[in-house]
Amino acid sequence: METSTLDLGAMLMGLFGGLAIFLYGMEQMTASMKALAGPRMKQLLASITTNRFKGVFAGAFTTAVIQSSSVTTVLAVGFVAAGLLSLQQSIGIIMGAEIGTTITAQIIAFKVTKYALIPVIIGFIMLFFFGDKKVKRYGTMILGIGLVFFGMNLMGDATHPLRSYPPFIDLLQQMNNPLLAVMLSASFTALIQSSSATTGIIIVLASQGLITLEQGIALVFGANIGTSITAVLASIGKPREAVRTALVHVSFNVMGVALWFNFIDQVAELVRWFSPVAAIGLAGIEKLSAETPRQIANAHTLFNVGNTFVFIWFAGVFAFLVTKLVPHRPEAAEQTCKPKYLNDELLKTPSLAFDAAKLEINRLAERVLPMVREAPVAVMQGKESDLQRIRAMDDDVDRLHGAIIRYLGELSQQDITAQESVMLHDYIAVASYFEDVGDTIETNLVHEGMERIRNHVEVSEQTRKVIGELADKVYWAVEQATQAVVHCDRECAMEVVNAKIEINRLAENAQGHLLDRLTIKAPHRLSTYRMESELIENLKRIYYFAKHIGKALSDIDTQSLEKKEDRSQGFEVA
Repeated sequence: METSTLDLGAMLMGLFGGLAIFLYGMEQMTASMKALAGPRMKQLLASITTNRFKGVFAGAFTTAVIQSSSVTTVLAVGFVAAGLLSLQQSIGIIMGAEIGTTITAQIIAFKVTKYALIPVIIGFIMLFFFGDKKVKRYGTMILGIGLVFFGMNLMGDATHPLRSYPPFIDLLQQMNNPLLAVMLSASFTALIQSSSATTGIIIVLASQGLITLEQGIALVFGANIGTSITAVLASIGKPREAVRTALVHVSFNVMGVALWFNFIDQVAELVRWFSPVAAIGLAGIEKLSAETPRQIANAHTLFNVGNTFVFIWFAGVFAFLVTKLVPHRPEAAEQTCKPKYLNDELLKTPSLAFDAAKLEINRLAERVLPMVREAPVAVMQGKESDLQRIRAMDDDVDRLHGAIIRYLGELSQQDITAQESVMLHDYIAVASYFEDVGDTIETNLVHEGMERIRNHVEVSEQTRKVIGELADKVYWAVEQATQAVVHCDRECAMEVVNAKIEINRLAENAQGHLLDRLTIKAPHRLSTYRMESELIENLKRIYYFAKHIGKALSDIDTQSLEKKEDRSQGFEVA
């Protein structure tokens, strides 16, 4: 029976309400999968990306499991930035991630919406009647799957009246222009920032017989472009590796659409040939609604697999082009220190967020190390400009430290385990100890150097040599602590902890030398003694922080849940 009127309010409420439930279900399912599979997926990506083809498999499998191509891409960017992968190797992961996203469409295309409330019930029971955290996460995942299908069911019911609504039928006739369909779908996907949601809506429309396979393919093409545009927007202000990865993403999809655009009819015929056929007896709109959802899902998979097969051979070309478009910044431009690895996308996968925080702590440590090397010499014989330069170096340390603490604070609000809670405490401690080293140099050592210049104090060559031996050992300790952070080296960390006997011996030797020189007649003897003594005490203080970095790293490495030693501040090396 034809209708010329439509209850627009009820339809929009059903459509957008269903879309909201669909997106919420996707979010819950994805978050749970990230938490359950994140660590294993990270290890998979790191271990099997020795060539581009293994990278494709790793990217596809990881994305299929955790249902998030953005997380897979962020991991790839992190590996490139850390030097574990080349940009060319990461391209295989990015292409594989596109294949992994097609699993969502394949799941959505199953005609199981009428059973949607069954996983909702099962997931609810697991979530609210079990105390085990892992069971709860599985429950959230199953509940999310049920909500995805329930949301689709609501959208399908809401759009069913459009089958016989003439104005909408006329609008669909205009969608026979594939370019218009691509542009509309790309814009919608970029707006809602979810290609899965766009694909879901496309399949819902197909399940009502409202669009043909050819129209669905064009809309899928647009969804692929739209999601890559989102990646480009998300990369603005991010490190160069992230921008290059986003450009690879968008160029891969745009070139893929350009390659297949003129062959939509041929692709449709191929998909019809190998896709399941509806039951005998169906015809017209009923046959269309029965067959087209699976065909669109298959076309989506064919598009991404075909693109990967064609473009994987040109990974080197992609890498060359995006490196030319986004070249390395000159070294001077890198002096403005901003967080490089702290991606909010990873916060819902704590194991990956901890890795991002560790990489940023590495950068913090590498900013502190030059300060420790240069400060003692500048204090004893440097110019005012040398001291001001060292003071300015602490600004980068403060910025990075603040960003790390904020990120770890947000991570603490996530659903983390008891072990991860201990690790969070230790990461905060390590970052804060490095920042304390920078503050000690910026506040105390630079001040002492300025006082030396103002009071025209000269440090004797012999004193510079004695204090220099202590300073060299302290620098070694901070350098070892930095290497322990960078390489997760517990043995290296323990060497720092065990160096306290040698540090105390050198400090006592230097202090004895200063006492001997008190009897020597020289100008500003008391001022000189006070400045040199303060320098020794502050070098011991810097070692104190390095030692406790080593202790914290030992705790992180062993995942110890024992009570940590008291970290009360003090000058004396215990």
